[in-house]
Amino acid sequence: MIQQFDTRNKDIKVWINGELLHRDQAKISVFDSAVQGGDAVWEGVRIYDGRIFCFEKHLNRLMESAKSMDFSNVPSVEEVKNAVFSTLKANGMKDDTHIRLTLTRGEKITSGMNPKLNQFGCTLIVLAEWKSSIFYGKELRLVTSNIRRNSPLCLDSKIHHANLINNILAKIEANYAGADDALMLDLDGFVAETSATNIFMIKNGLVITPFPKACLTGITRSLIIEICKNNNIPIVEQDISVTELYNADEVFTTGTMGELARVNEIDNRKIENKGGVLMQLQSLFRKLTEVEGEKLPF
Repeated sequence: MIQQFDTRNKDIKVWINGELLHRDQAKISVFDSAVQGGDAVWEGVRIYDGRIFCFEKHLNRLMESAKSMDFSNVPSVEEVKNAVFSTLKANGMKDDTHIRLTLTRGEKITSGMNPKLNQFGCTLIVLAEWKSSIFYGKELRLVTSNIRRNSPLCLDSKIHHANLINNILAKIEANYAGADDALMLDLDGFVAETSATNIFMIKNGLVITPFPKACLTGITRSLIIEICKNNNIPIVEQDISVTELYNADEVFTTGTMGELARVNEIDNRKIENKGGVLMQLQSLFRKLTEVEGEKLPF
């Protein structure tokens, strides 16, 4: 298991609907929609050297997800920002920090699935932890999962929702296989993403990533596409088969939690790891984290 408990997080304070509570007292109601049905949306946000990286993009996606889920009485962007700033300040966090920002549909008047039972407005949770990139310096082993990634026919992955059973089932398969993560395919058998990250391959200098049909259009994914275009690195979106991944020059994953991580093996097939394009992209991404982001107001 890559992630471990960080003792720096022993006494962190968590924001829940306007209150900053010690992690041991940070609770939500049993009537909250997150408990009742995983009915929530969320974002993972990272802090670099006093700046919240891609903050506006994350907040925009959070609000779009809430709108898609038809949440009522959603807090404003400014209210969410102030909650984030207050949480970081209370914990003395300005760097090496990851925020799990969760917005639920809120509490229900009685248990049940119907959103009309939600009459108290949303629940906002800001969980900030000391957490470095979980894949830093690691080369990942993937295994192809039997669990297929949802298509828009089932549940649109463009909604960044907190009902992650689809991904968790795939992760369980990876755990039993002794792999770091699970490679998930779409309903047509093409590569979608892993259970936790987007995926890219490089072949003959060309960077390739799957069409965002059955995967989240990740913010780090979009940054890599932008970086490639701005630095004359050829990049395309297209359907990718697992066979193509096996024969790639390089394969890597992207995500806020793990940044850019090299994949060394898929289904016991070793990846060539030749060409050096990934190292170039990692360097360009790192430079971006050094200058981009909203400065903390404290």
